[in-house]
Amino acid sequence: MRISYKAASWEHERRVVYKAEAMEQGTNRRFVVSTRLDAPKELYEFYAKRGESENWIKDFKLHMKADRLSCHRFVANQFRLLLHACAYWLMDALRRKLIDTRSRRMQLDTLRLSLIKIGGRVRELFTKIRLHLASGHPGQDLWHALSGAFGVVHE
Repeated sequence: MRISYKAASWEHERRVVYKAEAMEQGTNRRFVVSTRLDAPKELYEFYAKRGESENWIKDFKLHMKADRLSCHRFVANQFRLLLHACAYWLMDALRRKLIDTRSRRMQLDTLRLSLIKIGGRVRELFTKIRLHLASGHPGQDLWHALSGAFGVVHE
């Protein structure tokens, strides 16, 4: 739906597109103020897609700590940023693989705490690598879902 609105601090009226949904959890109201002349549905979807990309940037900076570029040399910071990008790609690939197994979608920091930042033991054998985790590990179901998604046999 589209309306025009003028806040007290604005010089003139502006176009406002709003979306309202009634859901089990309650009402969900969203508003977009824009100067674009697109149809209301297209305008809302444009800004929703833009918000999604901003969430990716937030994941990269906040959850992957990609804003920690405190070296004095440019090349060192460039390399650190490259490592952060590789870590982001890996974590996002794991998240997408888990979504394919019908696991719930998680933020990258939740995934990192459940899969990576845990205590365990890695044993390298002649023909395989074994990962030993505590039997009550909270991320155990995620590890089983990932290993199944990659076709790893459980012993």
